[in-house]
This record gives sequence, C-alpha cells and structure tokens, in this order.
Amino acid sequence: MAESSSSYKEELIRLIKRLGTYLALKMSNLFPISLNKLDPRSVGAVAGLAVAIVFTYRLMQSPGEPQRRQLKRQAPTTSSSGVSTQSNMTLMPSAFCSSLEDLRAQNVVDEFLQPVKPTLRQIVRQKLSEGRKITCRLLGVVLEESSPEELQKQATVRSSALEVLLEITKFCDLYLMERVFKDESEKNILLALENAGIFTAGGLVKDKVLFCSTENGRTSFVRQLEPDWHIDTNPEIVSQLARFIKFQLHISPVRPERSAANVFSSPSLEHFFGCS
Repeated sequence: MAESSSSYKEELIRLIKRLGTYLALKMSNLFPISLNKLDPRSVGAVAGLAVAIVFTYRLMQSPGEPQRRQLKRQAPTTSSSGVSTQSNMTLMPSAFCSSLEDLRAQNVVDEFLQPVKPTLRQIVRQKLSEGRKITCRLLGVVLEESSPEELQKQATVRSSALEVLLEITKFCDLYLMERVFKDESEKNILLALENAGIFTAGGLVKDKVLFCSTENGRTSFVRQLEPDWHIDTNPEIVSQLARFIKFQLHISPVRPERSAANVFSSPSLEHFFGCS
C-alpha cells in the first residue's frame, strides 16, 4: 500500500514537472514575454494553474480505477504468464514512459487552451463592425412574405431571423421599413412584430417601423437616417445606396455579383450571422 502511494506521488510529481515545462512553452508562444522576466507572483500563478489542471485531469481519470482492478482480478493466474508479464513491465524502456507522460501533459494543456465558441451576441457585434445604426427592410428579411400584396392579408415574422434581430436591437439603433399599399398592411406588420416580442424583448419601438408607398421612398428613408448598415433585398436600391452607406447586406437566394466593396450578400439574415 505504501509502495503504491509512493509510486503515485512520484508519478504526479513527474507529470507536474512535464506539464509545467509544456505549459511554459505554450504560454511563451501565446504571449511574447520572456519567462525570465516574470516576477515570482506570476511564476506562482503559472505553477498554480498547472497544478489545478493536473488535479482536474486526475479527477476525470478516477472512474477508470475500478476497471483496472477488475482487469487485474481477471488476469491469468499461471506462474509462467505472471513471470512473462512482470518481465515485460521490467523491460519497458523508460524513454517510452517519458514520452507517454509528455503526451498526457500536452493533451491536458491543449484541451484547456482550446478556443471558446463565440456567442451570437459576439458574432453580431463582430459582423456589424460595431455599427450603431441599422436600417432594414421587412419583406424577405424579417417577414415570410415577399410582396406588398401579401401583407394586405397577413404578416408573419420569420422565426429563424427573430433571434438575430433581437440581438441587433440590444446594442443597435434599428429601423425597420417597408412599402405598403393599405393601412391594413401596416396593422398586420405591427401586430406580427408585437406578437413576436420584438417591442418587449428587444429595444425596438413602434415609431421606428417606417412605411412608404414606393421603393424610392425606402431609399429616401435610408439616405435621411444615414445608418452604418442597410439590409435590403432589392438590388437596385442596394446599388443606388452603395455610395452613401458605409456597409450593406444584400439578401438574395442566389448569390449576386458583388457590386461594391462595401456590399455583402447572403441568402438570409440568419445565414449571414452563422445561425443556419
């Protein structure tokens, strides 16, 4: 029992040393700072991190103990087999054990340093280049409908685009706009947006949902608001606004030729932000 405890401690010490060496190499690659220039407090922090990783690794490995004991009980009892096994363990090169310990330490550190998957909020901020004002048409982007005639009967918010839209409203000044023919269309749109929770969960207010009777009217809205981004499905409007708007997102099922360096294209709003 004492020999097993001593062997465990020696193995743990060796693993800590090798882990510290590998971790120091990793940190030096990540940060252009010489380890010789670190003060004792910084060195202690690195060592503490190494010890924490080792003990976490040990805890994760602990469920394997019963299995090892079970395998030991099932081992053959013949004297010749026991002698052969013992001789094989004795003849195992120390260099092989050393390489296994290096590999274990490397795997622990690599797993610990894996990049964290960004959240949707981080992706939206990055994609929009921290833009603070966004204008966006409704048909074909936020709504399922694709023509003003359909809006006279109903308006349906696209559930796949809703999550992205709510994230945009949390840090952007968002304006939604659409061409409509009758007052019933306006009522249908506002009711659909309200039922989707955009006016409550997000930062959008009804006064920022704008309506016009022509496509040129939407162009005028965008020119007056001067947003950082405009999102639209009409290629003519996108082309006209390319000189005046910093960035544009052209929503189109078929990828069009890029009309300008500041115009991006995507089959849908959520696809542009990697949500589909």
